[in-house]
Amino acid sequence: MNCFISGGCKNGKSHYAQRLAKSMSEEKDCQLYYIATMAPRDEEDRARIRLHLSDRKGWGFYTLEQPFDLCGCLSRADSSGVFLLDSVTALLDNEMFRRGHTDHAAPERLSSELARFAEATGNTVFVSDYIYSDAVIYERDLTEEYRKGLALADRTLAGLCDRVIEIAYGREFVYK
Repeated sequence: MNCFISGGCKNGKSHYAQRLAKSMSEEKDCQLYYIATMAPRDEEDRARIRLHLSDRKGWGFYTLEQPFDLCGCLSRADSSGVFLLDSVTALLDNEMFRRGHTDHAAPERLSSELARFAEATGNTVFVSDYIYSDAVIYERDLTEEYRKGLALADRTLAGLCDRVIEIAYGREFVYK
């Protein structure tokens, strides 16, 4: 079962996704993988990574650091395992703004790669941030381009995943 989880920042998505992935791996009696996508840029990012590592401690996750080229991690994993990808948001950021260069083709490429990954594994929990509800149109064209790119990736996942869940204020809303 592929599952897409979205919601606002710091609303409990990651913890919810961890519990779901752990449950799925126990049901299948298979390896549990955590795909870490954040490429830290500053101390705040490093602190967030430390927090996520602490939250996962003792859960049985095997961590795959994969800030770029998502399907590349499949050569280091058993594709019949259960995967938790946290997060699509960071993965697009890494792909789109690599080394100070803007890759305008990244959203389309990432959306295709997410679909290939979901098909190859069949048991992935994808986590993404919902960044659309502020109704602001940003003056920076790149901000809007990134938001539209993330929306494309999110729509792709929502369309192909078996379950679509929003986490808001620690509550679960199941749409599919």
